[in-house]
Amino acid sequence: MQPVNNYLRLTYERRWWRLGGLSMNSHPHTGEPIPSHIPSGVETADKIRKKSGGTILTTYMDALFRIPTTAHILGGACMGKDIYSGVIDENFQVFNYPGLYIIDGSVIPSNLGVNPSLTITALAEYAMNRFPGKNE
Repeated sequence: MQPVNNYLRLTYERRWWRLGGLSMNSHPHTGEPIPSHIPSGVETADKIRKKSGGTILTTYMDALFRIPTTAHILGGACMGKDIYSGVIDENFQVFNYPGLYIIDGSVIPSNLGVNPSLTITALAEYAMNRFPGKNE
């Protein structure tokens, strides 16, 4: 995972490794390849490996094909000032859909570089404090 300013576009298309079947695939949104590693991160991991006697591992997709992967796909319903800049408003309500709220990892605009569970929990608590009361 990395906090580099980039994001993925997900597609559902036929792929050879599925013998022509459909597969979820990720592509760089900008056309520029997303780096599969950050040099300073590799240097830091190597220093820790040397001190601890451990081993550095990565995914086979990264090592063999230079395709970055993550278990934490985020974004897609980001907060904005209006319908032209986001999907939800500051109260987590979807623009033009009163009563429909999004309170999950899709409101986080990019990869955090760490497991997002605590950030999602904090955002959910914040959203519930802004949620209209029963009589409002």
